[in-house]
Amino acid sequence: MKRAQGNDIKARSRFRRAALAAAAVAGFATAAVSGASATDRIAFVVPSATVYPGQVVSNVALVEKKFYISAPAAQQYVLSVDQADGKVARKTLIAGKPILVAALSEPSLVKRGEPVTMVFSTGVMTITAVGIPLESGAAGDFIKVRNSDSGVIVPGTILADGRVQVGMR
Repeated sequence: MKRAQGNDIKARSRFRRAALAAAAVAGFATAAVSGASATDRIAFVVPSATVYPGQVVSNVALVEKKFYISAPAAQQYVLSVDQADGKVARKTLIAGKPILVAALSEPSLVKRGEPVTMVFSTGVMTITAVGIPLESGAAGDFIKVRNSDSGVIVPGTILADGRVQVGMR
């Protein structure tokens, strides 16, 4: 008899634990559903085909798609075609998925190893020389360039026209 009572108590205990677990899951499900109403449906720009690192993103390959997301989190993603058009993919952009702003970069004006014109200006005097960039970069990037004549490595800033301004910080 005692053994039957012990098993009965254990069964009730298991039942209580199962009921508590079910209630907890139901509570989480309710919280998740109620949390979904706090998000907004926002239109994102997504690629219509997979774009691989180094490829240029064109507006032809971009479409709008709506997702549920909170407004502050949406700022991490590309929201308009203008934000992505002409940029270069830094990471693989999967078709139909939102694009992180950090996954795009400006196209390189200067490519590593390809000769560039270095410019040094002071007052009315301007000196130009040919140099070999040691790294690729876009307009405004600070890179190092090796002077082809002297072999000296100098730092410089890439200008919008693809030349490198040296001797200034």
